[in-house]
Amino acid sequence: MLIDTHCHLDAAEFDADRVGVAARASAAGVTTIVVPAVERANFGAVASICREFPQCRPAYGIHPMYVDRAHEEDLETLRETLSREPAVAIGEIGLDGFVEPRDEKSQSWWYAAQLQLAREFELPVLLHVRRAVDGILKELRRIRVPGGIAHAFNGSRQQADEFIKLGFKLGFGGAMTHPRATRLRELAATLPLESIVLETDAPDIPPEWLQKGRNEPGELARIAMVLAELRQSHVDIMVTATTANAFAALPRLKMGASLH
Repeated sequence: MLIDTHCHLDAAEFDADRVGVAARASAAGVTTIVVPAVERANFGAVASICREFPQCRPAYGIHPMYVDRAHEEDLETLRETLSREPAVAIGEIGLDGFVEPRDEKSQSWWYAAQLQLAREFELPVLLHVRRAVDGILKELRRIRVPGGIAHAFNGSRQQADEFIKLGFKLGFGGAMTHPRATRLRELAATLPLESIVLETDAPDIPPEWLQKGRNEPGELARIAMVLAELRQSHVDIMVTATTANAFAALPRLKMGASLH
């Protein structure tokens, strides 16, 4: 069994064939898909999809790239949603140092506020860490949460080690499959296996063989094969390990069908 720890199955890119996407994922051995929200406006869509598709599990949060249209009362809506819906994590939350223009003060406020919610609900977090790893780590040391996943990790080995020390797993997906991503591939090959989880971030971050096409969770099986090649191991070992790691990072995944 494979677990896609980060897939935006609610995205408009899947509106035409979402049922087929889910079926292809199941056929590829992807038994569980974590679907994170990005803003208040899609909390309902995430909940609906996770009710419609038994393999899907919801996370709720406000993404740093959406804070410019968030309102403070959205935090209370998030709290109410977490009280009502059986989420596996708070996410996708964090900081983004790439997008322009950006309101770093607002990003930081929303990030810290949602870390506090993670403490309140004793939930792990799904972290967006693009060009912002040091800032992410600084707040994690100040506001301790029950672990989680640094999604689409692309930092240094030292930064990876710091996340691991704080009880986090690191998400690897399509970016790792590109031959030019030498630093990322070196990390995938040499980090402790118990620190790695697999993800697609579909419909984004397509693997090398899709060029710039739409990504989908069914690609996770081939992504796992790339990880096995990089680590000079067998794909079954990668699948077993990354599945166990996902359960460790997101313990409520073990609740299975009871989430629905």
